[in-house]
Amino acid sequence: MNLIIKRDKHYMKLALKEAKKAYEEEEIPIGAIIVHKDKIISKGYNQSQRLNDATAHAEMIAITSAQNKIGSKYLNDCELYITLEPCTMCTGAIHLSKISKVVYGLDDKEKGYLRKSLKSINKKLIITSNILENECKELLNSFFFKLRS
Repeated sequence: MNLIIKRDKHYMKLALKEAKKAYEEEEIPIGAIIVHKDKIISKGYNQSQRLNDATAHAEMIAITSAQNKIGSKYLNDCELYITLEPCTMCTGAIHLSKISKVVYGLDDKEKGYLRKSLKSINKKLIITSNILENECKELLNSFFFKLRS
């Protein structure tokens, strides 16, 4: 297996752990981690319900935490691992924080914006998609099945 794919899978498993925390708290199970020089510098999971905050997405929490950790609004040379393709708001935050690479697990055909942003705002961003796609999809499907029951 390619070393980059192996590395991406390793970090995506850690993002899935964060998503499972959201699941346990009855939040939409999306998790994120930010890596800088092979070290995890922040983690986040959806907390919109708990915080009563529409902006409390996993990516936003991880980005803010990483910025505080390194003492800069710019996250140059940082990589974001997220279980679901980021929405418009999170894509904007990724762009403004200058994250260099995003790896996500599952395409969001309804609200995902990251792939579309390559043509307009995130031209230099490296994107890898569909890493541990089935695991990410199963967790989301399980959550929404439970919600409908």
